[in-house]
Amino acid sequence: MRAALRDPEVVYRRRWLVLLVLCVSLVVIVLDNTILNVALPRLSQPTSKGGLNASQSQLQWIVDSYTIVFAGLLLTAGSIGDRFGRYRGLAVGLAVFGTGSTLSAFATDANVLIGTRALMGIGGAFIMPSTLSILTNVFTDSKERGKAIGIWAGVSALGLGIGPISGGFLLTHFWWGSVFLVNIPFVIGGLVFGFLLVPESKDESAPRLDPGGAVLSILGLAGVLWAVIEAPTRGWTSSAVVAGFVVGGLLLVAFFVWESRTSHPMLDLAFFKNPRFTAASGAITLTFLSLFGVIFLLTQYLQLVLDYSTIKAGAVLLPQAAVIMVAAPLSSIWVQRFGNKVVVAGGLFVVAISMALLTTLDTNSGVLHVIVVTVVLGLGMGNVMAPATDSIMGSLPRAKAGVGSAVNDTTRQVGGAVGVALFGSLLASKYSTAMRSDLTGVVPQPYLRQASDSIGRAYDVAASGKVGQGSGQLVASARTSFVSGLHTTAVVASLILFVAMIGVLKFLPAHHRDEEAAVGVAEPVDLPAEPIPADAISAASAD
Repeated sequence: MRAALRDPEVVYRRRWLVLLVLCVSLVVIVLDNTILNVALPRLSQPTSKGGLNASQSQLQWIVDSYTIVFAGLLLTAGSIGDRFGRYRGLAVGLAVFGTGSTLSAFATDANVLIGTRALMGIGGAFIMPSTLSILTNVFTDSKERGKAIGIWAGVSALGLGIGPISGGFLLTHFWWGSVFLVNIPFVIGGLVFGFLLVPESKDESAPRLDPGGAVLSILGLAGVLWAVIEAPTRGWTSSAVVAGFVVGGLLLVAFFVWESRTSHPMLDLAFFKNPRFTAASGAITLTFLSLFGVIFLLTQYLQLVLDYSTIKAGAVLLPQAAVIMVAAPLSSIWVQRFGNKVVVAGGLFVVAISMALLTTLDTNSGVLHVIVVTVVLGLGMGNVMAPATDSIMGSLPRAKAGVGSAVNDTTRQVGGAVGVALFGSLLASKYSTAMRSDLTGVVPQPYLRQASDSIGRAYDVAASGKVGQGSGQLVASARTSFVSGLHTTAVVASLILFVAMIGVLKFLPAHHRDEEAAVGVAEPVDLPAEPIPADAISAASAD
């Protein structure tokens, strides 16, 4: 049955169906990333109430074990896909992710769940770069590739609104394991239709494996990410966090030195000489740093300050996700007319403005106010994600699509993790300072110290009744202090994005063809009606 996928004309006719399969496979990752957050309070409940009695540290590692493994393996997984086959990588990733999801759903202990979430991270690391690298090899016309990547980028925004809503619905009607079992239909759909529709492609001239580079990249990224994730809790200057940054950083330096000297590098550092590749990667890193950091705080603002339910908070963010899904595919039209530089820089400008608009939110902001600000954010994101991703993928030979996709995904994950940790710490510092300034002499010091840790802890102290008539003022100060911290992080995020915009205007080529020849990319020109070249898709194995 898969023999037909050796025919380039068959693949060309089915290319949009292939994109549908890739999007279904991608949904399983983006949905899982947000739906789990809704279930964390349930997991902390005693086993007698249907939870896992997970401690705060265990809850953090249920999330972080996936993130660290996922991001740490991306480069290695992309390289393996280029060498052994990207469809194989996608199928293996889906199978592992589905297995991890099933085991997670029926975990009987928090530590077991941490381990099964790490297994899901292994699967995710193979799925995400495979989807983008297969897309790049199926859509060989630059115009169609831009549209396809726009759709891919739009689907990747689904989790922002769909995750919390679907998670809230599942937890209302089922037990916490349902948030993992919901992945299984997507996994089965991806496996079945992937077998029927997705062609195999790989780098026929791929050098032998680079185990040294793989080990260094995995350990280096894992070390840095661990330090970033732990910094807000342990302190940025704690010995463990500093050691994590130093060891992880040294390992990454060793990775780049190794890659520059080995005869068979996993990541060809010559890619970074291309300003299109480097500028677009930097733009995505800084954009997701700001986006993940602010969205992390914004969801807390909606639930803890405005007192929205999880489902209502997800519904408020749904228009933003919808705008991204519309704007990302449409961005290819503006790229064709104005060029990558203008579109990406313009998108960054809009995102920066939306971050500045977050400073207009207060403790009594209405739903429409929040939706307008987040919709502006979605409009900008749609015009950054797709064209910047297209710049990265289009600047590389198609044979290296797996590694290129992995770089794109790694920049997202690392940027996002840094953003959450950095902005979380910034808000915590601002919140604590404001609370002490407002309540010193009003609330007894032992309770003030507790309330100054977080807005959730402040609510606990107020609800305990231990501060008497000061409870009302404590809650009001907690809300205003949190909003003050949100404003500070929004200003910092806006400045970071303006810096990214200046970098794009300076370094990103105006049009993608300006740099295409530098790395040997041979794109067909305005031939959408012709079948894709036979050499664009490697012969599929007779599986």
